[in-house]
Amino acid sequence: MNILVLNAGSSSQKSCLYAIDNALDDARGSGLPCEPPEPIWEAQIDWLPQEKSARLTVHTSTGKQLKETVAACDRADDRADDRAETLSYLLSLLTHGPTQVIASLEEIDVVGHRVVHGGQDYSESVLITPAVKAAIARLSVLAPSHNPANLEGIALMEKLLGDLPQVAVFDTAFHSQMPEVAATYPGPYDWLAQGIRRYGFHGISHQYCMQRAAQILQRPVDELRLIICHLGNGGSLAAVKNGRSVDTTMGFTPLEGLMMGTRSGSVDPGILIHLMRQGQSADEIDRLLNKGSGLQGISGISHDLREIGEAIAQGNPRAKLALDLYIHRLKSCVGAMLMSLGGVDAIVFTAGIGEHAPQIRAAACEGMAFLGVALDAAANENAPVDTDIATVDSAVRVLVIKTQEDWAIAQACWQLIG
Repeated sequence: MNILVLNAGSSSQKSCLYAIDNALDDARGSGLPCEPPEPIWEAQIDWLPQEKSARLTVHTSTGKQLKETVAACDRADDRADDRAETLSYLLSLLTHGPTQVIASLEEIDVVGHRVVHGGQDYSESVLITPAVKAAIARLSVLAPSHNPANLEGIALMEKLLGDLPQVAVFDTAFHSQMPEVAATYPGPYDWLAQGIRRYGFHGISHQYCMQRAAQILQRPVDELRLIICHLGNGGSLAAVKNGRSVDTTMGFTPLEGLMMGTRSGSVDPGILIHLMRQGQSADEIDRLLNKGSGLQGISGISHDLREIGEAIAQGNPRAKLALDLYIHRLKSCVGAMLMSLGGVDAIVFTAGIGEHAPQIRAAACEGMAFLGVALDAAANENAPVDTDIATVDSAVRVLVIKTQEDWAIAQACWQLIG
C-alpha cells in the first residue's frame, strides 16, 4: 500500500510517501508501534514570504536529492492558489525527474492529512467526507494558520486523485479525553457551551512519543507517567498517565503555554485589554502574539536558538534574556505537568529543539535534580535519537525521541483503509 502523507504547518508543508507491506499487521492491537520505516520519498516546502518565494527540498530512500527555489505570489488574494500550485508541482516530482519513485499518482492508495484542530467533534482519525471538511472549515477560526492549509491540501488531492480515500488525523484528538478539570477555563460556565475550552495540540507527536517511550523503556504504556516536551518553533508539554493525556500546556488555541519561537505563550489577558484600550486592533494584537513575540520578539534577532546562541556569544543581552526566559518558562510548565501526574517515570524531549539542543535539555533537567533526575553529560551532548540520556542511577529516565508524526499519520491511514 502506498500512503501519501501531507503535513501542513504555518510556515512549511511536509510531504512523504510510504510503501507499506503487511508488517503493520503484527503491530495492530499491541499498543506499541513497529519500527518506523523510512519513507521512499520525502519533501518539504518552506514558504519564504519576505523573499516572495518557496524553497523545495526533496530526497528519496535511494539517495536522490533535489533542491529548488520557486517564485511565490505576494498578493494575499492569490496566496491560496499559489500554495496549491507549488504543492502540485512538488507532487509532480513523485512521478517525474530525478526524484521519481512511482510511475503515476494513480499508484497512491490513500492520502493522510495532519489536521491541527478537530475541536470536540473528533477524538480519533476519520475518513474525510463533506461533513468532515465542513467541520475543519468551521474550526479554522481556532487555527487560522493551519486548518485552511489543511483544506487546501484536501481540495488539491481531490482535484488530482478524484475520489481516492483521504484520512484526517487530528492534532487535538489525543487530548480530547483530558479530565474536565484540565479542559475547563475558570471563566463563565457558559464558555463550555460555546466550545471555549482547552483542546491541546501536537497530539500526534505526543501520542507517538508515548508509544515509542514505552518501547524504549520496555514497559507497558498503561504503567507509565510521562512528561513529553515537544519543543520546536511551536512547543507544548503533555502530562501522560497510563496511556492518556491528563494535561497539556496549549489550550483553546496553539498560543497558550510555553514561550515559543515567535509566539508569546501564556500572558496576562489584562495586557490584551490594555493594548485594545490604547487603540490596537484585534488583528494587530494577534500578529504581535503569534508572529512578533517569543524568542523572536525578546531577542529582536531570530526565532532560531542557534542564531540566538551566536548572538549570546557576541555579548548580546537581549539574546541572553530570550534564552533565559525560554528556559524559565519551560521549567515552570514542567512543574505544572509534574503536579498533574503526581510523579514521573520519564521525561521525553522531542521536535527540533528537544532533539537537537542539549543545553535546553540540561537546563530543564537541572531544575529537576530534587526529583532524582540525573543526566549523563556526555550522552546528552552527543545524544542519538530514541535513546536514554539519564545516568544509570537516575531516579527518572530522560529520553530523546525523534518525533515521527508522518509515520503516525501513515499508521492511522493503514488502520482505517488497510
